[in-house]
Parts: sequence; C-alpha cells; structure tokens
Amino acid sequence: MITSAQENANHTPNEWDNWLSTSPGQYVLDWEEKQFGNAVEDAFGFDALQIGLPQLPCLADNRINHRWQMLLPSQTFINHLPIPQINVICQASIYDLPFENESLDLIALPHVLEFMENPHEGLREVHRVLRPEGRIVISGFNPISLWGLRQYSGKIFNQPFLPTDGQFIGHRRIKDWLNLLNYSIDRGRFGCYGIPIKKSMRLQGTTLLDKLGDRWWPFLGSVFMLSAIKRTPAKRLVGLIKNSRPILPSALKPATHSQSHPSQRDAHDH
Repeated sequence: MITSAQENANHTPNEWDNWLSTSPGQYVLDWEEKQFGNAVEDAFGFDALQIGLPQLPCLADNRINHRWQMLLPSQTFINHLPIPQINVICQASIYDLPFENESLDLIALPHVLEFMENPHEGLREVHRVLRPEGRIVISGFNPISLWGLRQYSGKIFNQPFLPTDGQFIGHRRIKDWLNLLNYSIDRGRFGCYGIPIKKSMRLQGTTLLDKLGDRWWPFLGSVFMLSAIKRTPAKRLVGLIKNSRPILPSALKPATHSQSHPSQRDAHDH
C-alpha cells in the first residue's frame, strides 16, 4: 500500500526502535547519517529507495529527484520523524519488492539484512530491481568489535547490549555475497569505537576513541558501511575462430595463371 509522506499512522515501538532512542542508538544514527551522506551524494539517476529504518534519512544528501522510503511489514510510519525530500512512502516485504526489474538507481539498506531470516535471499531481490551501474549502500553491526563481544557475553548472562532479534553479519560475508552478484566495492568505513555502556556516548572521551580507532584499529569499529556498484558482465564470443582463408570454388578463383592475351598470341604467330 502506497501512501503520501504526510499520512499519519499509529506506531508501536519494538525493541529495535527503543534501542535507537537510547544514547548508544543516537550515537550510531549520528555516525551513519554522515556516512550515508558521503556515500550517496554523488549517485545520479531517476529513482532512489531507502528500505527500513525511517529514523535515519539516508537519502537526504542525494540529488535524485524521485525518492522512495519503503517500510518493512513489521514497521509503521512514525509521523513525528522528519523524512526530508521523500516523495513516496510504501510498505512491502523485501522478499517481494513492488518494483520492476532494473528500475532503481540507488538503494540504501541501513541495518536491514541483519534483521532478516534469509538475508541472502533479500539481497538477491534488491539486486533484481537495481539498474546496472546502480549503487547499493549497506550498514550493519560488526560482530568483531567491542560491541559484538559485549553482545555475545550479554546474551550468556541475559543482559544484551544490542537488540536480541538481530543476527549480525560480518562485513566480509556481505562482501562475498556482493562479489557473487558481480558488484564492485567502491568504498567502506568502520565507526563507533565507543565503549559499550548505556550512558551518554557524546563525551569527549568517546570522540578521542573514535579518532584513535580510525587510525589504529579501523576494522574493530562497532558499525560498518559498505557501498558497491552493480556491474554487468561483458559479452564474450564463445568458440574457436578459424584464421585460415576459405577455399574458393574453381569458378571464383583469381585469374593469376590465365593464358596470354589473344593479341599476344597473334603477334607471336606472325
């Protein structure tokens, strides 16, 4: 069902929405808003789509005229959230996107794959609707980080730090999936190196940790962002091409050994 961006709807917060309203959640949203802005600002085309996470305006810095915000079946529109320059809001399953094949130029997937039962299948459906040379931008939590370690230990003691319904996927695995679909990674970034505590993460100490993390242990950031371009395989000729010249029939053979001209024979006889 497609509605205008101004239509109101009731919203029942779930665990993920509640976590995003906490200080660590706002810390993640602030970092990802900058990263998505950098990744999409130079993407061109006719249609752009953001799937999920309406709290994060992934397409705000993009200049494509027609922009979509798609909510997943478990989400409803949050009428108090500013969604800048979004033309249409729709709701659908990521396994059955309501778009034609190769009809979109830019797709943003903020923390979508890690909350799916079959993320690889969902990524294939996104691949179906993206045009060749289109861009896909993906963000997620990094399991190999302080936050990932805190989440693992928290589940053991029933005190998780991150939402428990997420199955966080490493960036290397997502890169492998993209490579299989013939994408080329054009940029990637890790961030959010703050200590996993639920009190304020906007202190000066956290800023220092972010600077140190970017320089000394970049792959241990708690959140990652990947940007990739959909490539189309070049066409190749299949089979052996013979280099030998074809044998011409006698009627088409060049007259290189023809008899001498009649006038020459007459002069010889005389």
